[in-house]
Amino acid sequence: MKKLTTLLFLLLIAVFACHAQNKKINVLVFSKTTGFRHNSISSGLKMMSDLAQDRKWILTATENADLFTPEFLKTFDAVVFLNPTMEVLNDQQQKNFEEFMATGKGFVGIHAAADCEYEWPWYGKLNGAFFKTHPPAQTATVIFEDTDHPSMVPFKGMDETSLDEATLKDDKWKMTDHPLIWSQEIGNSRSFYTVFGHTPEAFQDPKVKEHIGCAVDWVAKRN
Repeated sequence: MKKLTTLLFLLLIAVFACHAQNKKINVLVFSKTTGFRHNSISSGLKMMSDLAQDRKWILTATENADLFTPEFLKTFDAVVFLNPTMEVLNDQQQKNFEEFMATGKGFVGIHAAADCEYEWPWYGKLNGAFFKTHPPAQTATVIFEDTDHPSMVPFKGMDETSLDEATLKDDKWKMTDHPLIWSQEIGNSRSFYTVFGHTPEAFQDPKVKEHIGCAVDWVAKRN
């Protein structure tokens, strides 16, 4: 009887996991900019559209902050900030987004999500950090410290992620420990940030694409 009970328990876990992975989720991609505009945004939107088809998401993309109403937001499981910059939401829209996240929804910040809403402390905590500065593009070494998180599966076998600052050319903005990817669980909500996405080519990289796809599924509690 004990073996049968254990088997049934394991089967139930498998069924629930399969259901979570197969459930359709509604994803909102927001890419409004009032500061620097990355030319990678269109490439990122194309990547998100491809991911939606592959992963059975219902995708909505907009730069219209007026849509950040309680009625509109409540239809989504996750919101992705795709390279937004500077001030993108007014006070009421910020309040609406805070209330939306408090209901246990998910957030993914991509690259310039950290160059956005510097005067909004709640957002800084949700995203996890703000840009200190943005150095010129250069070659550096990335250290993959932990590949156990679902979003890090694409990087398994490669040496939450940080930068080896000894490989950088400019000392002005070094910060010793330099994380590039992180996740948070805030109450019933999940938040994720990745630095990838500065260039169009980043969104065309299969590993980055899978990485972001897994991150969205994670914040939406599909994995």
